[in-house]
Amino acid sequence: MSGSNEKGNFSADIAQEVINAALQSVQRRSTQSHAEEGVSLDVEAAAPPDELPVEAPSEGASAEVAELTAALAEARKEAENLRAQLDFSQGESRKLMERLKADHERSLRAAADLENYKKRAQKEKEEVQKFGSEKLLKDILPVMDNLDRAMDAAAKSPDFTSFQKGVAMTRKSFEDTLSRHGVKAFSAQGQAFDPRLHEAMSQAETADVPAGHVAYEVLRGYHLNERLIRPAMVVVARAPAPPPEPVAAAPEAPAATTATTDTEAGAAAAPEAGDAPAVPAETGHSAGGSQ
Repeated sequence: MSGSNEKGNFSADIAQEVINAALQSVQRRSTQSHAEEGVSLDVEAAAPPDELPVEAPSEGASAEVAELTAALAEARKEAENLRAQLDFSQGESRKLMERLKADHERSLRAAADLENYKKRAQKEKEEVQKFGSEKLLKDILPVMDNLDRAMDAAAKSPDFTSFQKGVAMTRKSFEDTLSRHGVKAFSAQGQAFDPRLHEAMSQAETADVPAGHVAYEVLRGYHLNERLIRPAMVVVARAPAPPPEPVAAAPEAPAATTATTDTEAGAAAAPEAGDAPAVPAETGHSAGGSQ
């Protein structure tokens, strides 16, 4: 009871002016907080005791306070939304930066790998250019050895038959070596001339081979894995020229022959005509003698 009496006495001592001043202070602080956009002030007003005869604030002040409180709540809500959006944007930005960093590192590694690949490819290309024919040369070396042995045998023996056989065997070995590497010869003798496979060196008139066909093969052609590496050097047959026709006799030839015959006949008959006048001469001579 004593406590209630003291409380009632203490409440009774608060003047109306103090309450109004407190309300104005709260209003100023609320206005200041709204202007600074971030600072909120929660005011917890203790309900005045029932026994305290406190006058209620004016209707205009209550409406303004309610409006400010609503504005503060709206601002607080908007600030929370903005903060959430900012946090989300920052999180997305961090993720994006991490992805960009990872992509940049991958691009750097890819560029380094590409540069290393170019260097390796260039080195391999140079090695192929230098040593690409190594296997072929290793297979050709035994052929050279056979040629050397054939030359030595020819120098020691005058028998060229054995030398010819040795050279033929060496040539066969060399041809087999080329065949193992995809090099194959082809013959063009007697075939129709094909500019894709043959190279004409000249033409020759012959009746043994049809015109437009290969009459002679100077050099054989070669394929490398079905690709032409050298055409065959050939002489192409040409139809022989027809023999010259005999000259026909002119129509006047028989008349000329007849005239010649007549002339010869006249020449042959001339002595007989001369003999005929001789008789009168002799007659005249006789007559003159008689005189």
